[in-house]
Amino acid sequence: MRIYKPKEFGELIRRSVKTLQRWDYEGILKAKRTTTNRRYYTHEQYLEHIGQKASPEKKQIVYSRVSSSGQKNDLSNQKAALEEFCTARGLEVAEWLEDIGSGLNYSRKNFLKLMDMVERGEVAAIIIAHKDRLVRFGFEYFERFCNQHGTKILIMNMFSLSPEEEMTKDLLSIVHCFSSRLYGLRKYKKKIAEIVKGSENENNTTPKP
Repeated sequence: MRIYKPKEFGELIRRSVKTLQRWDYEGILKAKRTTTNRRYYTHEQYLEHIGQKASPEKKQIVYSRVSSSGQKNDLSNQKAALEEFCTARGLEVAEWLEDIGSGLNYSRKNFLKLMDMVERGEVAAIIIAHKDRLVRFGFEYFERFCNQHGTKILIMNMFSLSPEEEMTKDLLSIVHCFSSRLYGLRKYKKKIAEIVKGSENENNTTPKP
Protein backbone atom coordinates (compact mmCIF):
# COMPACT_ATOMS: atom_id res chain seq x y z
CA MET A 1 0.00 0.00 0.00
CA ARG A 2 1.41 3.39 -1.02
CA ILE A 3 1.82 6.11 1.60
CA TYR A 4 2.04 9.90 1.30
CA LYS A 5 3.73 12.63 3.29
CA PRO A 6 1.29 15.38 4.45
CA LYS A 7 2.37 17.75 1.66
CA GLU A 8 1.94 15.03 -1.00
CA PHE A 9 -1.46 14.03 0.36
CA GLY A 10 -2.58 17.65 0.54
CA GLU A 11 -1.67 18.18 -3.11
CA LEU A 12 -3.51 14.98 -4.00
CA ILE A 13 -6.79 16.06 -2.42
CA ARG A 14 -6.20 19.82 -3.01
CA ARG A 15 -5.98 20.80 0.62
CA SER A 16 -3.24 22.63 2.53
CA VAL A 17 -1.01 21.00 5.13
CA LYS A 18 -2.58 23.31 7.75
CA THR A 19 -6.02 21.99 6.82
CA LEU A 20 -4.77 18.41 7.19
CA GLN A 21 -3.29 19.26 10.59
CA ARG A 22 -6.63 20.73 11.69
CA TRP A 23 -8.54 17.71 10.36
CA ASP A 24 -6.15 15.42 12.20
CA TYR A 25 -6.66 17.34 15.45
CA GLU A 26 -10.46 17.43 15.04
CA GLY A 27 -10.67 13.78 14.03
CA ILE A 28 -12.09 14.52 10.57
CA LEU A 29 -9.22 12.76 8.80
CA LYS A 30 -6.75 11.21 11.23
CA ALA A 31 -3.16 10.92 10.05
CA LYS A 32 -1.20 7.73 10.57
CA ARG A 33 2.00 7.87 12.63
CA THR A 34 5.41 6.29 12.10
CA THR A 35 7.42 4.84 14.98
CA THR A 36 9.10 8.26 15.29
CA ASN A 37 5.70 10.00 15.40
CA ARG A 38 5.84 11.45 11.88
CA ARG A 39 2.48 11.90 10.18
CA TYR A 40 1.60 10.17 6.91
CA TYR A 41 -1.48 9.14 4.92
CA THR A 42 -2.28 5.96 3.01
CA HIS A 43 -3.68 5.35 -0.44
CA GLU A 44 -6.64 3.66 1.24
CA GLN A 45 -7.41 6.97 3.01
CA TYR A 46 -7.26 8.74 -0.34
CA LEU A 47 -9.72 6.27 -1.88
CA GLU A 48 -12.05 6.68 1.09
CA HIS A 49 -11.82 10.46 0.78
CA ILE A 50 -12.92 10.36 -2.87
CA GLY A 51 -15.64 7.80 -2.12
CA GLN A 52 -14.00 4.62 -3.44
CA LYS A 53 -13.63 1.38 -1.54
CA ALA A 54 -10.15 -0.05 -1.30
CA SER A 55 -9.65 -3.72 -2.10
CA PRO A 56 -8.09 -5.82 0.70
CA GLU A 57 -4.34 -6.07 0.43
CA LYS A 58 -1.62 -8.14 2.01
CA LYS A 59 0.61 -6.66 4.69
CA GLN A 60 4.07 -5.21 4.31
CA ILE A 61 6.18 -6.14 7.31
CA VAL A 62 9.56 -4.88 8.49
CA TYR A 63 11.79 -7.43 10.22
CA SER A 64 14.88 -6.49 12.25
CA ARG A 65 17.35 -8.64 14.15
CA VAL A 66 20.51 -8.44 16.24
CA SER A 67 22.38 -11.30 17.87
CA SER A 68 22.57 -10.09 21.46
CA SER A 69 21.00 -7.65 23.91
CA GLY A 70 24.27 -5.71 23.87
CA GLN A 71 23.45 -4.63 20.32
CA LYS A 72 20.26 -2.72 21.17
CA ASN A 73 21.72 0.50 19.78
CA ASP A 74 22.37 -1.30 16.49
CA LEU A 75 18.77 -2.52 16.53
CA SER A 76 17.49 1.04 16.97
CA ASN A 77 19.71 2.30 14.14
CA GLN A 78 18.57 -0.58 11.95
CA LYS A 79 14.90 0.27 12.51
CA ALA A 80 15.48 3.99 11.92
CA ALA A 81 17.23 3.28 8.60
CA LEU A 82 14.41 0.96 7.55
CA GLU A 83 11.81 3.60 8.39
CA GLU A 84 13.60 6.11 6.15
CA PHE A 85 13.86 3.46 3.43
CA CYS A 86 10.12 2.73 3.56
CA THR A 87 9.12 6.40 3.73
CA ALA A 88 11.31 7.28 0.76
CA ARG A 89 9.66 4.54 -1.31
CA GLY A 90 6.13 5.22 -0.13
CA LEU A 91 5.76 1.84 1.58
CA GLU A 92 3.14 1.48 4.30
CA VAL A 93 4.33 -0.85 7.05
CA ALA A 94 1.56 -2.81 8.75
CA GLU A 95 3.75 -4.41 11.40
CA TRP A 96 7.28 -4.11 12.80
CA LEU A 97 8.80 -7.36 14.02
CA GLU A 98 12.16 -7.83 15.70
CA ASP A 99 14.23 -10.54 17.36
CA ILE A 100 17.33 -10.71 19.49
CA GLY A 101 19.07 -13.94 18.59
CA SER A 102 21.59 -15.57 16.30
CA GLY A 103 20.93 -15.71 12.59
CA LEU A 104 21.63 -19.44 12.88
CA ASN A 105 18.65 -19.87 15.22
CA TYR A 106 15.55 -20.60 13.13
CA SER A 107 13.36 -20.84 16.24
CA ARG A 108 13.29 -17.10 16.93
CA LYS A 109 9.83 -16.10 18.14
CA ASN A 110 9.01 -13.38 15.62
CA PHE A 111 10.86 -15.11 12.79
CA LEU A 112 8.54 -18.10 13.22
CA LYS A 113 5.53 -15.75 13.46
CA LEU A 114 6.62 -14.09 10.20
CA MET A 115 7.05 -17.41 8.36
CA ASP A 116 3.62 -18.57 9.57
CA MET A 117 2.07 -15.37 8.22
CA VAL A 118 3.82 -15.90 4.88
CA GLU A 119 2.53 -19.46 4.71
CA ARG A 120 -1.02 -18.22 5.34
CA GLY A 121 -0.68 -15.78 2.43
CA GLU A 122 -0.94 -12.65 4.61
CA VAL A 123 2.31 -10.94 3.63
CA ALA A 124 2.95 -8.93 0.47
CA ALA A 125 6.54 -8.01 1.33
CA ILE A 126 9.15 -8.53 4.02
CA ILE A 127 11.47 -5.53 4.36
CA ILE A 128 14.91 -6.13 5.90
CA ALA A 129 18.12 -4.14 6.24
CA HIS A 130 20.46 -6.90 5.01
CA LYS A 131 20.08 -10.52 3.89
CA ASP A 132 21.68 -11.87 7.05
CA ARG A 133 19.17 -10.03 9.25
CA LEU A 134 16.64 -12.68 8.19
CA VAL A 135 18.94 -15.72 8.30
CA ARG A 136 22.70 -16.17 8.37
CA PHE A 137 22.73 -19.07 5.91
CA GLY A 138 20.14 -20.56 3.55
CA PHE A 139 18.65 -17.21 2.49
CA GLU A 140 17.88 -18.54 -1.01
CA TYR A 141 15.65 -21.27 0.45
CA PHE A 142 13.58 -18.81 2.49
CA GLU A 143 13.40 -16.42 -0.46
CA ARG A 144 12.02 -19.24 -2.62
CA PHE A 145 9.55 -20.20 0.14
CA CYS A 146 8.31 -16.61 0.30
CA ASN A 147 8.02 -16.32 -3.49
CA GLN A 148 5.93 -19.49 -3.59
CA HIS A 149 3.47 -17.85 -1.18
CA GLY A 150 3.29 -14.53 -3.01
CA THR A 151 5.70 -12.66 -0.73
CA LYS A 152 8.57 -10.49 -1.90
CA ILE A 153 11.67 -9.81 0.19
CA LEU A 154 12.84 -6.21 -0.11
CA ILE A 155 16.44 -5.69 1.00
CA MET A 156 17.66 -2.23 1.90
CA ASN A 157 21.31 -3.17 1.41
CA MET A 158 22.32 -6.28 -0.53
CA PHE A 159 25.65 -6.54 1.29
CA SER A 160 26.16 -8.02 4.73
CA LEU A 161 27.08 -5.29 7.19
CA SER A 162 26.99 -7.38 10.34
CA PRO A 163 29.55 -6.53 13.02
CA GLU A 164 32.66 -8.73 12.83
CA GLU A 165 32.09 -9.88 16.42
CA GLU A 166 28.63 -11.16 15.53
CA MET A 167 29.91 -13.03 12.48
CA THR A 168 32.70 -14.54 14.59
CA LYS A 169 30.22 -15.74 17.21
CA ASP A 170 28.05 -17.38 14.55
CA LEU A 171 31.05 -19.14 13.00
CA LEU A 172 32.19 -20.33 16.43
CA SER A 173 28.68 -21.68 17.01
CA ILE A 174 29.00 -23.77 13.86
CA VAL A 175 32.42 -25.06 14.92
CA HIS A 176 31.09 -25.88 18.39
CA CYS A 177 28.08 -27.69 16.91
CA PHE A 178 30.18 -29.93 14.69
CA SER A 179 32.79 -30.46 17.42
CA SER A 180 30.07 -31.61 19.80
CA ARG A 181 28.69 -34.00 17.20
CA LEU A 182 32.16 -35.36 16.51
CA TYR A 183 32.82 -35.80 20.23
CA GLY A 184 29.45 -37.52 20.64
CA LEU A 185 30.23 -39.86 17.75
CA ARG A 186 33.60 -40.77 19.24
CA LYS A 187 31.99 -41.36 22.63
CA TYR A 188 29.35 -43.52 20.96
CA LYS A 189 31.99 -45.58 19.17
CA LYS A 190 33.90 -45.99 22.43
CA LYS A 191 30.75 -47.23 24.17
CA ILE A 192 30.11 -49.76 21.37
CA ALA A 193 33.69 -50.99 21.66
CA GLU A 194 33.27 -51.46 25.40
CA ILE A 195 30.03 -53.40 24.91
CA VAL A 196 31.61 -55.63 22.24
CA LYS A 197 34.67 -56.24 24.39
CA GLY A 198 32.49 -57.09 27.40
CA SER A 199 30.46 -59.50 25.27
CA GLU A 200 33.62 -61.22 24.02
CA ASN A 201 34.97 -61.59 27.56
CA GLU A 202 31.67 -63.06 28.67
CA ASN A 203 31.75 -65.60 25.86
CA ASN A 204 35.31 -66.55 26.68
CA THR A 205 34.52 -67.19 30.35
CA THR A 206 31.34 -69.20 29.65
CA PRO A 207 32.01 -72.91 30.42
CA LYS A 208 31.55 -75.27 27.56
CA PRO A 209 28.75 -77.94 27.94
